[in-house]
Amino acid sequence: MGLKFWLIAMTAVAVVADTMLLPFYPQYFAERFGVTDPEHIGLYTAAICLVAMLSLPLWAKLVRPGGTLRLLMWTQVGAGLLCIACSLTDNLWAFWALSLAMIVFKASYLLIYPYLMEGVAEEDHANTIGVLSIVVHFGHIAGAVLGGLALAYWPLQHAFLLMAVGDVVQIAVCAGLIIAGLERPVDPAASQSTEPLRTSSGIHALGLLMLVFYFSEYQIVPFFVEYWKQIAPGHGVQLASWVYAIPAGVGLLALWFNHRAVRGDWARSIVFCLLLGVAGLVLQGCGKPGWVLLGRLMFGWASFQLTVRLDSMIFERSTPEAYAHDYSKINIYQNVGVLMSYYGAGWLVGQHGLATPFWLAAAGFALTLLLFPLLSAPRPFFQRLANRSTADVLP
Repeated sequence: MGLKFWLIAMTAVAVVADTMLLPFYPQYFAERFGVTDPEHIGLYTAAICLVAMLSLPLWAKLVRPGGTLRLLMWTQVGAGLLCIACSLTDNLWAFWALSLAMIVFKASYLLIYPYLMEGVAEEDHANTIGVLSIVVHFGHIAGAVLGGLALAYWPLQHAFLLMAVGDVVQIAVCAGLIIAGLERPVDPAASQSTEPLRTSSGIHALGLLMLVFYFSEYQIVPFFVEYWKQIAPGHGVQLASWVYAIPAGVGLLALWFNHRAVRGDWARSIVFCLLLGVAGLVLQGCGKPGWVLLGRLMFGWASFQLTVRLDSMIFERSTPEAYAHDYSKINIYQNVGVLMSYYGAGWLVGQHGLATPFWLAAAGFALTLLLFPLLSAPRPFFQRLANRSTADVLP
């Protein structure tokens, strides 16, 4: 088993550990701290995204001289210790401070993605991105199931102890790869160069498109379990976690289709998948359990195919030596979208009810569909706007 296998395995462990509470924060805050305000939950999940967004460019700057695996080994030590601290505190604001500090360290694992792609031939990019996407999808399944178990059967503090176990596994894998000599050698010329990397052409334009897409995709995440419990009150939190994970399961079918289907390019095209996503989100917002299940299936197919295609466009526009730099810029746009989405979801649910995020998400997919053709146009308007507005901030 080579470096690629272990990097993908580390990604799987990180996703499982870091997403297990994501659909359950409303229950977690209510049971542990007595906080039931949806806007508070939305603000907290938005703060997570903001901290991750600001942290990754820092790690991307630090990683070049020292090597990715060595950096990850020590950042996960910090993350694990802070996970344990989160499990021990009963003070709400201490939990905020400790958990956000934990996210600073955990954000470093996102460097695995560009580090992996550096060693993959360009013709294998789409396949590798598809595998990573399915790993992330099934990581969400396992994370949702573990989170449901933690809330249903164990003391709440155990959720963060499970996260710490994930960090220990990542530390062990990094140390093992370094000892075994599988770490990719650092390029001396790159590590000694004082010339700053410049963002590749088209990255900011793609980032703006991904901001809209991620805002729409994550709008329905924080309160879906609460929504399902409202429309199907006889179902427990464990069943709700499986319904939440349906799109991740559909991703496996989509990956098989991408590998095996000789025809059917239309079924994975961006335009078709955005239309399918709009329909799936509308069905989920109708409030009927049967239609919601169908909408989850449709949304799962659209979400997987769109994520793979948009991610592959990052590396089409970049070069291997700039992967980490460019990806850190794209990650800022993604996290701004998720941040706005989570906070907006909390405000919408508090003001207008649990179904509202589905309608806003559907409108966001429609807007992504309208903007996508501009990405391929020569010097599109929003690319010029991005280059003009971000040149001083994101060099």
